[in-house]
Amino acid sequence: MLEDLSAHVLDIAENSVRADAKNVVVTVKESVAEDLLLFSVQDDGKGMTEEFIAKVTDPFTTTRTTRKVGMGLPFLKQSAELCGGGLEIKSKVGVGTKTTATFEYSSVDRPPLGDIPTSVMTLIMGSPEIHWVYRHITDNGEYTLDLDEILEALDGDREMLRSAEVGLWICDNVREGLEGIGWSGH
Repeated sequence: MLEDLSAHVLDIAENSVRADAKNVVVTVKESVAEDLLLFSVQDDGKGMTEEFIAKVTDPFTTTRTTRKVGMGLPFLKQSAELCGGGLEIKSKVGVGTKTTATFEYSSVDRPPLGDIPTSVMTLIMGSPEIHWVYRHITDNGEYTLDLDEILEALDGDREMLRSAEVGLWICDNVREGLEGIGWSGH
């Protein structure tokens, strides 16, 4: 089982990469006022059939060839439901997929959000060819990181996104942006 929600975000976004997505938008919403923690990953990858979506939360359904079970989505679904929320997957073949998990923010059983800045850095450094957008919304405001803005500062050099120096800068930038809107990592 993945220990925090940022690991689930990472896992689902990596599925988007494997689905040949060119654009991936990750959104996190933390609202104490609405008693809601939500995250979604939306891509323009291959998409899934309705039949596969119906089976995707079965631990014995996976597209990976390195193992015979896929535990990420089944555990995420179980965790979300335990916390008064749920898991929704919308997909269309040839168009893409949107996976959304919701939790009651105040639930004592809700896993912590975890280290989102490191997850965002890992996604960008691991797949710099993807157009990544990360949005984080709290009761205090919104932070958005759009990879196009970073690439503009790097004169379009995507290979620089693989460098440790740029990766650490991305991680620090995300962390500072999130702290500015009241993120605590919980």
